[in-house]
Amino acid sequence: MLNRIKQVLLGSGKSTAPEQAPHERLELATCVLLLEAARIDDEFTNDERRHILHAVRQRFELREEEAEELLEAAMEVRDESTDLFRFTAELNGRLTQQEKLAVLEEIWRIFYSDGTLDGHEDHLAHKLRNLLNLNHPQMIESKMKVLNELRGQPE
Repeated sequence: MLNRIKQVLLGSGKSTAPEQAPHERLELATCVLLLEAARIDDEFTNDERRHILHAVRQRFELREEEAEELLEAAMEVRDESTDLFRFTAELNGRLTQQEKLAVLEEIWRIFYSDGTLDGHEDHLAHKLRNLLNLNHPQMIESKMKVLNELRGQPE
């Protein structure tokens, strides 16, 4: 499965490879964005890894082994990719605005997992907002929702 996912998203051109299911492309694209959020500050902590695994297991109803495999595939695909467009395009083609906002909320959770937001993380949030065709108020609302969660405050 790992090689099939990578072939489709990286466009290896192997015509003998079976077509990847749309849900697999969506899972991988989402995981890549979460991974990018975790690694943008040049640190990928065990807490961030656990958060990503938990998020994809919940969101896509995966078993632990499937989530691990998805994360490994996302790492390889992201390392071989030059931009985020193909991943956000997958989400744009498959998700509603609300679903994309839910992904952005997970990204904010990863950013704030260490208690701070650095400039690289903030820049990535703005970049992803644009790539996901979301507006600035939606981005701020998702950020505030996560901050309120972390502070234990109601929405």
